[in-house]
Amino acid sequence: MLPERFRLTIIHPCVGRRVGMRDYIRTWQMEPLPAAALAALAPSDADVRFYDDRLEAIPFDEPTDLVALSVETYTAKRAYQIATEYRRRGVPVVMGGYHATLCPDEVQQHCESMVLGEAEAAFPRLVDDFRNGRLQSSYRGTGASGASVRPDRSVYRGKDYLPIHLVEFARGCKFKCEFCAVQSFHDATHRPRDLDTVLGEVDEVRRSGRMIFFIDDNMTCNLEAAKEFMRALVPMKVRWVSQTAIHVAHDEEALALMKRSGCQGVLVGLESLDPTTLKTMNKGFNLMRGGASKALENFRRAGLRVYGTFIFGYDQDTPQSIDDTVRFAREQALFIAAFNHITPFPGTPLYERLRTEGRLLYDAWWLDSRYRYNDIPFRPGRMETRELADACVKARRDFYSWPSILQRSAHRVNYSEPRMLFNFFLINYMHQRDVSGRNGLPLGDLNWSGTLLPCDRSLAHAQSGS
Repeated sequence: MLPERFRLTIIHPCVGRRVGMRDYIRTWQMEPLPAAALAALAPSDADVRFYDDRLEAIPFDEPTDLVALSVETYTAKRAYQIATEYRRRGVPVVMGGYHATLCPDEVQQHCESMVLGEAEAAFPRLVDDFRNGRLQSSYRGTGASGASVRPDRSVYRGKDYLPIHLVEFARGCKFKCEFCAVQSFHDATHRPRDLDTVLGEVDEVRRSGRMIFFIDDNMTCNLEAAKEFMRALVPMKVRWVSQTAIHVAHDEEALALMKRSGCQGVLVGLESLDPTTLKTMNKGFNLMRGGASKALENFRRAGLRVYGTFIFGYDQDTPQSIDDTVRFAREQALFIAAFNHITPFPGTPLYERLRTEGRLLYDAWWLDSRYRYNDIPFRPGRMETRELADACVKARRDFYSWPSILQRSAHRVNYSEPRMLFNFFLINYMHQRDVSGRNGLPLGDLNWSGTLLPCDRSLAHAQSGS
């Protein structure tokens, strides 16, 4: 018999931990929006508890009726460890998120039920079915169901997250980049959320001096919708950053609206300087109207700082081309930058291509005990795996060296505002400290011992509805 008040525990799993690891990687400690979204979807009579595996120990022995985890590929192994701990105690587990949708056959082995696709329409049905003893093995979410749901951010209280608030304006992206799991999950669609709901969230989280991060994978995918949103932001006087494709750099109205509405900078997927590589990625649009150099010039002229991301490991990449990319990033005065190897996420065209070509080194690298964060899980075309991994680390070390930091700080776009200049040095210093901190990080917690338990769906029925 369940207690009168339904108890729901939401867990955000970490990527992994080394033995004896105490402090977690600080740049990875942002508010997890999926947890707040699930909390908002819980029934009104629920007693909701939330634990962030990156920040605190999970109290596995605390009484609860149901556990919910949102799973990403990098956190899958740790999520399965957490699920095993609860299952040992007779508590059923439900899972959702990108990895559940892209690898349902795998995920269903570790949970009593799962949500495929977006959770807003499916999760309340799942909870209701669980409470009435008719839990199904999977639930399919429907698109656009999250348009008016506002996350319950009260679950963040008392947790030491980075001082930046996360809000979602739209979901998905219409571009079909080969390596991107977003286009696989959302089927290359892009849907803005209800504007009044988003503006209400902005009003809820805005604080003097605090930044808002619109976490959209491509905020300006629908330029007209983005412009309407930015016009509404102007009188709210907020400071924000987001992610965008390079095409927005060639729309003067959009750039002006970004600046007027409080945009401080954008993350742009520059990915590569090589035209052949960009076309292989299905990102030939990055070459439009003068390519990256012209786009970055336009961003700077508008007073917008750029977080540029680059990925290496395509067949044209060499140690020299990677060095050239770092030089370009420094010369372009990027506020910050990421230099990572391509990652073949399951369900993406990249994963399928490498699998077909026989170049994957693991059937499922995210579960293999040999794999460590920043290892290369495939055979590159013109570099050895170790050579590519070392080149990525060297790129980060060079870019976040003090000579590079000082060189980039001297560009007007980075020093024009004292507050952002302070943030420039702080954020670059944090990344400098993290250059090697992630390397070799295991997937899953090495302090955990035991064997993953296969799911027992009869457990969910035994524990629910009676």
